[in-house]
Amino acid sequence: MKIPFGTISVTERSKKIIGEVLEANRLSSGKYVREFEKKFAELVGTKEAVAVSTGTDAVALALAVLYVDVDRKTLNIDVAEIEEKITKKTKAIVPVHLMGKPADMDRINSIAEKYNLYVIEDAAEAHGAVYKGRNIGTLGDMAAYSLYVAHIISTVEGGIVTTDNSDFAEILRSLRSHGRACKCESCVLNKASAYCDKRFGYGENEDIRFIFERIGFSSKMNEMEAAVGIGNLDIYYEILSKRRENLYYLIEEFKKFAPYLTTIEKESYEEIGPHALPIVVQECVSSTRTEFISFMEKKGIDTRNLFSSMPTQCAGFRFLGHKVGDFPNAEYIGERGIHIGVHQGLGKKECNYIIDTIEEFLSVNV
Repeated sequence: MKIPFGTISVTERSKKIIGEVLEANRLSSGKYVREFEKKFAELVGTKEAVAVSTGTDAVALALAVLYVDVDRKTLNIDVAEIEEKITKKTKAIVPVHLMGKPADMDRINSIAEKYNLYVIEDAAEAHGAVYKGRNIGTLGDMAAYSLYVAHIISTVEGGIVTTDNSDFAEILRSLRSHGRACKCESCVLNKASAYCDKRFGYGENEDIRFIFERIGFSSKMNEMEAAVGIGNLDIYYEILSKRRENLYYLIEEFKKFAPYLTTIEKESYEEIGPHALPIVVQECVSSTRTEFISFMEKKGIDTRNLFSSMPTQCAGFRFLGHKVGDFPNAEYIGERGIHIGVHQGLGKKECNYIIDTIEEFLSVNV
């Protein structure tokens, strides 16, 4: 049996819109990007959503980084360590809802209020996640989502930032387009040769489209990506329900594998965004993670490593000056964690195959 990590749903409506976009020859950011933004904001429950080219850009445009170790059980930020890491330079707390499991937002927001910090949710994998009755993406000053292929809502490549702060949204629209002063919610100049009373508002011969207020990026979403996203929104609840059914079934079945393999648990006050099933190979297993991955892959089950401790396990961040051991929990997960798909293309048959395969592995490795 072949079980791929992810899938993408491209609806007939998406294909129709893409055809219209190609026919009109208006491929850059336009009315369909705006339609996608409006519908995404409505879905999450925020006033604004600003679409960008990748999930990485969504975070880059929204955050200032604060490094804190994680909790091995939840895989999320260890809230108990946050205050000791805050300095005069700290501007924001960036909780990552890893694998769609909500971080402890009550305590995080309380600390942020105490120290007058912003809260920027990294909701890359948290589509559909709910914390104490409120959607993830509505609990901080901004939230950054990935819209990559394997995610619940996808635009193939893409990202989006949600916020209730209209000033933040205006700045985001500027940042994604080189830092330009031209940052209206809907740009008439981008649609046609329409009149805009703001165009020369900066003075004689000063075109607002070429006034750069800040250092920016080139991070716009295009119309064809938005078309795929609009189609995904049409069937969002169908996708979410199927993926959540798969995830919760696997989490329940996984209890039999303790203490050898562990995964996240669902709390009564939350709904996990069903991105993937994380698995951590514990020290009591006689085989390595690599051997576990090899076994799973030979059985046709596609896997991905869980994320490494960026400050200590990723060469590109050595300049920060951290050493191995500074983030023991993140490093443990980085060395021993994997994740597998729970996407809408899977059903009970595939989930049972995953469980049977893991049982077979453990039968000779514990």
